[in-house]
Amino acid sequence: MSKITKKNNKELGIFGENVAVEFLKQKNYKIIYRNFRLRFGEIDIICIKREYLVFIEVKTRTTISYGFPIESVNYSKQSKILKTAFNFIQKYEKKLVNFNVRFDVIEIFAKKNSCDFSIKNVNHIENIILIKQPIEKFTKIFQF
Repeated sequence: MSKITKKNNKELGIFGENVAVEFLKQKNYKIIYRNFRLRFGEIDIICIKREYLVFIEVKTRTTISYGFPIESVNYSKQSKILKTAFNFIQKYEKKLVNFNVRFDVIEIFAKKNSCDFSIKNVNHIENIILIKQPIEKFTKIFQF
């Protein structure tokens, strides 16, 4: 089995995000934004499912030697996700007013092949940060 290098790591991340998008589409999520970036953070996927605006962090691993993917979504990462989500909502608030907010993680377990990656497992974890509030309340609660 090939070793994962820094160059491969970026490719692994892109692979994982593409797998996550296809997974979500199969589950009837509507993807509205990928890789929303600000100077202080990024959200991998922003989508809509029923009454929820869902912010998704994708974590892809080929091994659990350093822990499960969700374990890397620590307090610091969650704070960056919240701040970035708040800014996204502020920017598009008029279009999103009827939605509740949810934060999920998708873990992608992949296998490194000789020249690419293949999927071993996909794990969708909902509500990693639980905020069951409509958009207008969310923006009032989180004034960063």
